[in-house]
Amino acid sequence: MRHTLPDDMQLRPVRPQDNPHLAQVIRLVSAEFGLTADKGFTVADPNLDTLFENYAQPGAAYWVVEWQGRVMGGGGIAPLVGSEADICELQKMYFLPEVRGFGLARHLAEQAMAFARQQGFKRCYLETTSTLTQAIKLYEQLGFAHIDGPLGCTGHVDCEVRMLRTL
Repeated sequence: MRHTLPDDMQLRPVRPQDNPHLAQVIRLVSAEFGLTADKGFTVADPNLDTLFENYAQPGAAYWVVEWQGRVMGGGGIAPLVGSEADICELQKMYFLPEVRGFGLARHLAEQAMAFARQQGFKRCYLETTSTLTQAIKLYEQLGFAHIDGPLGCTGHVDCEVRMLRTL
């Protein structure tokens, strides 16, 4: 893993003009790992095209990785719909291959959880799929524990790995 970020790489809040770029990143990375709509994965979700608006709600935030003027990935946090009020969800963490290995996923997840604590959340939930072994390893290192069943109403029928962490 590279430990220093290039000078022209930044992690910043999402902007309205990021929407099409983020949707493209999410769909490209999903396809890279075989997580395509024809296999039942939610990459066809129209909400991917409106991330700025989706995260403009109380208790939610989304950050974008920008490098050399290009949106290269991002991740967010939001209240977990249909669950207890003290649970948030780490969501939509995707990074293009060019920016992997800098520790961005760890940094972004830690930033998201710090934000969640500031918002009053006590627990953080996430869902992923067993195909994403590196992501699961990172989440375990960050203190997430595997749980048996889903929490809330995420709509992610394709994500069989569920994890929870106390903030």
